[in-house]
Amino acid sequence: MCPKSDPNLEAAYALQTPEDSRRLYAEWAQSYDDDFALASDYVLPQEVAQHFASAGGIGPVLDIGAGTGLCGQALQALQITPIDATDISSEMLNIARQKSFYRRLFLGDLTKQLDVADNTYAGIVSSGTFTNGHVGPDAFDEVLRITRPDGLLAISINAQHFGSAGFEAKFAALTPRITDLQLHKIRFYGPKATSAHKDDTGFVALFRKRNS
Repeated sequence: MCPKSDPNLEAAYALQTPEDSRRLYAEWAQSYDDDFALASDYVLPQEVAQHFASAGGIGPVLDIGAGTGLCGQALQALQITPIDATDISSEMLNIARQKSFYRRLFLGDLTKQLDVADNTYAGIVSSGTFTNGHVGPDAFDEVLRITRPDGLLAISINAQHFGSAGFEAKFAALTPRITDLQLHKIRFYGPKATSAHKDDTGFVALFRKRNS
């Protein structure tokens, strides 16, 4: 059987600008959970949440690139609260809002400053946002700004782009500002996946903001 190609997923891998993201996810929001996440055995959100919890993550947590709320849902199942959510797509956030487990939801573009005060969150999670699209490793500076000293971050990164998109170099540059960096290799999809991307892998990068 030939692997199936998902046009929306292929489009997600090809994103280049914030407007590309807004356009794609406006069209994809209503069908994302069933036609993609469930049908593709997409386990990345659960992987990120589990690594965050296992490393001692606590709330308040900000779910960055929250989409329809799959990672937040996994955090809630692990009894980690409160959880806030931000995403570039209002349509995706509207789906997440219907699930009623986020404390606050707000639009945010990680290439710009978020509407969040410095040192707000004890935890940051991100599932499927830092790939080869418009959000690259430079956004870590903004993410660290809103993280409390000693706060824990769990961020998924596509393995194919870890070096080429500059994530490896960015972590090296951030050494004075972060500590306890761990890179846990994971699969994005479970055993029931049949798509062309079913074997995609990546890392959950776990690290803390230095308390200094």
